[in-house]
Amino acid sequence: MSDDQTPAEELNELADAAADELVALRAENQALKDQVLRVAADAENAKRRAEREANDARAYAIQKFARDLLTVADTLSRALAAPPVSGDPAVNNFVVGVEMTEKALQTAFEANGLKRIEPTAGAKFDPHQHQAVTEQSSPDVAAGGVISTLQAGYELLGRLIRPAMVVVAAKGSGAQAPGGEASAPANPYAANDGDDSGGAVDTRA
Repeated sequence: MSDDQTPAEELNELADAAADELVALRAENQALKDQVLRVAADAENAKRRAEREANDARAYAIQKFARDLLTVADTLSRALAAPPVSGDPAVNNFVVGVEMTEKALQTAFEANGLKRIEPTAGAKFDPHQHQAVTEQSSPDVAAGGVISTLQAGYELLGRLIRPAMVVVAAKGSGAQAPGGEASAPANPYAANDGDDSGGAVDTRA
């Protein structure tokens, strides 16, 4: 304390210094808290990114293997499309065996996230999942609708690995709109966002 200061003045100076130090300490503390939160957030984001990349790697590691198995699934489907009619129990048992094998294969596909895409007659053409092989006139299916599926498609965990090959109804098929015009759009294979896909589908993995 200087000779010309009173005890009250000295106490005020000490109080002011303590208050300034307290403000500085609080600011430093807040800065450290913010830094810790940023570091924690970065660590959590890195962890989630690593988990996501690991899950993707595991999920799509079987993609090539799944594609190879599609040939087997197609062969079984063709075999069951027109099974032989016979009174021979051995032949009938063979057909039943093929049916069971095909069912077991599809069950294994589904268990591993491989979903079959096989639109029914009259279903709307989806350029993101279907590939138009040819057009035909149909009195029962509106223009742009699926008449039949020539080859089933597949998607792995929501990712298309092969589009379904379909036959679509040509313009003028099905019900007519008032005035005799077909109710289908000018290009039934256009994507919903307005882009003309032409029925093309990106089948790359």
